[in-house]
Amino acid sequence: MPENILFVCVENAGRSQMAEAFFRKFASNQFNVSSAGTTPSSQLHPIVVQVMNEIGIDMTNQQPKLLSDSMIENSFKTVNMGCMDKESCPSLFVKDVIDWDISDPKEKSLDDVRKIRDKIKSEVIHLIETLKEHD
Repeated sequence: MPENILFVCVENAGRSQMAEAFFRKFASNQFNVSSAGTTPSSQLHPIVVQVMNEIGIDMTNQQPKLLSDSMIENSFKTVNMGCMDKESCPSLFVKDVIDWDISDPKEKSLDDVRKIRDKIKSEVIHLIETLKEHD
């Protein structure tokens, strides 16, 4: 049975969605991957959809999801994309969580969001390599 990998941020409209999409692209057959937010937005940030589309990843059908305790309890690895506020993300301080501390793409320029996308891609590839080493 594949392990669950969970990416978390506040709105689940940018960083965690990009990480989920990259993980799906590079390792979906080895793990179940999802993303969620502590206060989900109503839709993905359009600029995030645009920069992912530029590299051939279509996220138009993705929707932000609400983080639940069971998602965290059932995950093999949980990655905090940059929610450092214990008030809005109390569940992320309960368990062994990987912290990437990546800037929120909200209200950033197109070039800045591309840099965030590329950083997330390299972090996801590194995480996948690390997980394979522990197989």
